[in-house]
Amino acid sequence: MSNLKNNEYLNQFSDYDIYLFKKGNHFKLYDKLGAHLKKINGTEGGYFAVWAPNANSVSVVGDFNNWDENINKLENRKDESGIWETFIPDLRNGSLYKFRIKPKFKIDFLDKSDPFAFFCELPPKTASILWDLTCRWNDEEWMKNRHEFNKLSSPFSIYEVHTGSWKKNINDNSFLNYRELAVELAGYVKKTGFTHVELLPIMEHPFYGSWGYQITGYFAPSSRYGSPQDFMYFIDYLHQNNIGVILDWVPSHFPGDSHGLYLFDGTHLYEHADKRLGYHPDWKSMIFNYGRYEVKEFLINNALFWLDKYHIDGIRIDGVASMLYLDYSRKEGQWLPNKYGGRENLEAVDFLRQLNEVIYKEYPDVQTIAEESTAWPMVTKPANLGGLGFGMKWNMGWMHDTLDYFSKDPIYRKHHQSDLNFTFWYAFNENFVLPLSHDEVVYGKKSLFGKMPGDKWQKFANLRLLLSYMYAFPGKKLLFMGDEFGQVNEWNHDESIDWNLLDKDMHKSVYMLVKELNNLYVKEPSLSSNDFNSKGFEWIDCNDDKNSVLSFLRISEGIELSYILICCNFTPIPRYNYRIGVPAPGIWKEIFNSDSEIYGGSGHGNFGKARAEKIISHGRNYSLSITLPPLGVLFFKRNFKYLRK
Repeated sequence: MSNLKNNEYLNQFSDYDIYLFKKGNHFKLYDKLGAHLKKINGTEGGYFAVWAPNANSVSVVGDFNNWDENINKLENRKDESGIWETFIPDLRNGSLYKFRIKPKFKIDFLDKSDPFAFFCELPPKTASILWDLTCRWNDEEWMKNRHEFNKLSSPFSIYEVHTGSWKKNINDNSFLNYRELAVELAGYVKKTGFTHVELLPIMEHPFYGSWGYQITGYFAPSSRYGSPQDFMYFIDYLHQNNIGVILDWVPSHFPGDSHGLYLFDGTHLYEHADKRLGYHPDWKSMIFNYGRYEVKEFLINNALFWLDKYHIDGIRIDGVASMLYLDYSRKEGQWLPNKYGGRENLEAVDFLRQLNEVIYKEYPDVQTIAEESTAWPMVTKPANLGGLGFGMKWNMGWMHDTLDYFSKDPIYRKHHQSDLNFTFWYAFNENFVLPLSHDEVVYGKKSLFGKMPGDKWQKFANLRLLLSYMYAFPGKKLLFMGDEFGQVNEWNHDESIDWNLLDKDMHKSVYMLVKELNNLYVKEPSLSSNDFNSKGFEWIDCNDDKNSVLSFLRISEGIELSYILICCNFTPIPRYNYRIGVPAPGIWKEIFNSDSEIYGGSGHGNFGKARAEKIISHGRNYSLSITLPPLGVLFFKRNFKYLRK
């Protein structure tokens, strides 16, 4: 098998392609670089192209040429792009290959996986696989209407899933493949009422224990669970069940595996050469050089690739804080300031802004979500207004303060109510997602259930209280797998979550509570349509720390003005004849009670309703006298014709 003669393959890159590439504005590189099955001048085979500007020579080696670097050499383009290319006739889908690179200033050859490979060998093997991504999709209805599912005023109840450990084959503890997982997961998510699934990084990663956060194959879904078409089937199937799919994505760092991006052509091509810029001390991995246009292009192309080829509905960007700060997790003397002497990574900021601008230009009906744990301003404001341009941001402050509060014995909570109150004062500064994620149930942090204080009954009551409080609080919702039924043990990526717990009454009751909370969140616009707008929220009382009670309103305006009154009792003491001010008279219907016996509670409540009396309370002309259940949350609903002037 020899290369085509007379450079007949060179027309795969037009002059305009090279112009865009050099400017950093080519956003279809995944159709150009990498390996592609093509017919060129009537000859079928594999076209290969790779960016390796500091290589002395590049060859394709594979199972089709006995891994011999002398048979299929690539030609360096003469346009100073640093791109090498060749065409090899008669290759088949599934051929194994690597790029063998001879650096200019080193003796040894480097065997590198293709950075743009669509499929990879099953780890620990590391070859790339020549693969055709042709797929017949059946999600036209979802794609046509997903702007409605994905808009910021729509409910986002996200179920976070680790593909390898959500559920395993019961006989041998092996992984479910993407197709098996699609059927199992879609049925469960639809029944439970979540609107979206978020997958921990699915891109190929050599070390399973990294949970996908140490990526070597950015354009390849992990082969542990099947082929690219199997993963397309997974997404297609969830879409047909009206479930959105969000991918966790890692543009913040990459591992130093020898077959990966590190020292790709013998030089620090994708990463900074200076360890003060290019090495992450926490994760012992390499940091992308965001000041290099080819690196920014690679990452932006990768995000667009999943939106384009796989119909992904959103991307959650991991480790944004680590990208924004040059001194992140570094001591004095271990980092370099920017050109103004500051600690902000200006190149990363430019990259994130460009990333979001391009994504929303090309795919206005998707969302980007930042995992950003600091007070960096305007993360979810448009880039042209000085923001970073994300659609949403994880509210890490809410998560830490809330879990810290809930871990305390209720007898002490009255001294810490300000921890809860404080989170409300910045609740609308950004478009927040409330994350109870995988990071909070590992490494000795205990499961959500395990964090709760008290005896067994109080643990379950506190967990129901926590989950109900989250669904009442302004912001989109995210819950990690197993938390929806009170997983007792910490998450273990080598085992399935403890499905047997659903056979136990108290755990099944937690599941039923989450199911009803999802139902209400989707059904009631007051709980979701103004998640990011302060006009959808009013305090009733945030100062009753003596009783550890919070009360507030969630509001929506449509055909009618709709109020949902939220009353939270954070102690195990029921409050009888507790008076709550409300905005108008009439019957307020009790639509949810976390202490209901069907959820494993004590059954304290108000027999489904309460009548507002003309008694002033909390600065309002009308009020309810209610029973507040122990460690419980009540939702009361009242719709009105427009009473406001």
